[in-house]
Amino acid sequence: MRRYSVFAIAREAMRYHTGWEKAWAAPEPKAKYDAVIVGAGGHGLATAYYLGKNHGIRNVAIIEKGWLGGGNTGRNTTIIRSNYLQDPSAAIYDKALQLYETLSQDLNYNVMFSPRGLLMLAQTHHEVRGYMRTVHANLLQGVETKWITPDEVKKLVPIMNIGGPRYPVLGALYQPRGGTGRHDAVAWGYARACSDMGMHIIQNCEVKGVRSENGVVTGVDTTKGFIGCSKLGMVVAGHSGQLAEMAGFRLPIEAVALQALVSEPIKPCMDVVVMANTVHGYMSQSDKGEMVIGGGTDGFNNYTQRGSWHHIEETLRALVETFPMLSRLKMLRQWGGIVDMTGDRSPLISKTPLGNCFINCGWGTGGFKAIPGSGWAMAELMAKGEPGPLAAEFNMWRFKEGKFIDESVAAGVAH
Repeated sequence: MRRYSVFAIAREAMRYHTGWEKAWAAPEPKAKYDAVIVGAGGHGLATAYYLGKNHGIRNVAIIEKGWLGGGNTGRNTTIIRSNYLQDPSAAIYDKALQLYETLSQDLNYNVMFSPRGLLMLAQTHHEVRGYMRTVHANLLQGVETKWITPDEVKKLVPIMNIGGPRYPVLGALYQPRGGTGRHDAVAWGYARACSDMGMHIIQNCEVKGVRSENGVVTGVDTTKGFIGCSKLGMVVAGHSGQLAEMAGFRLPIEAVALQALVSEPIKPCMDVVVMANTVHGYMSQSDKGEMVIGGGTDGFNNYTQRGSWHHIEETLRALVETFPMLSRLKMLRQWGGIVDMTGDRSPLISKTPLGNCFINCGWGTGGFKAIPGSGWAMAELMAKGEPGPLAAEFNMWRFKEGKFIDESVAAGVAH
């Protein structure tokens, strides 16, 4: 694989850009691999990348029933942060943030990471106490966050109305290192690096069954035939339950749709990410000028990837008081993603009852920000057969044992 550089751009410009290679290959599947990863989204591709980079396992296939990055990786609001309360959460999300900070250089692909800073607004006295607690916890964890006053919030976000009668801004939890990245570029960068290591990325290849022998996985039946493997990684987000059933076990998760929308593009007016958890809305401005807006999950289980009118109303009727300028904007587009939610709103990175079969799911509404850390931890689990320190507490049996990692209670929101 030729490296991307300013010299490569200049060279290709001189020959009318006719010499660019395809970013990744499209091979036919082999009969057997050392490892098969189901799901070519950000988490699956990151797992494959770190299997090769950190553990030298490169005879790997990443199979995807649709197109690469076409699931939740391409259907999120691109927020990146690590200011979580619980120690296991803060550890894996901060590992992800650290990897994001150098990911463009590591992959030789611009993932457009933008550490513009992230605000979590406190709009009730309960939130003030909760975020102050998180600041102290983050200090103990080595995660840089701080509490800022309403005046400091207004200085960072001049378009914000901090004195709203229903939802006044009483301060904010601020993480200067937080920000956004380009979701498609993250998937494409990992895919290009995986392909360069000789891994096979097989799109339009749906898993129809999981085979095992004597309690150990032997491969998967797909629409392109049987593909054997020594180890199997399941990284399919909202469809994790169905894939687990094929392997003969159940997961403590449910699938719901998470919706988002973007406005028409406008001139730059907000250069930080803002989360308002009391009203459950969050917003940033994209490089193209669109206001990227998200909110809560649907209140019922479903597998839709479409938006709905009630979501627009529920999200914007509360945000518009804090951001009055939103009332004057037109919506450009809207979409949904299928997220997998656990009871404590924390992920599963775990061995399963089927030997040599591993699961990575349950990221809920916060999966994009975790992609590098998730891949790092999942790769270590698959390579060694046992979880490392990042994944140790995210096993699927914690619900039976009562060892919850409850971020929904801690943060008041599951993002």
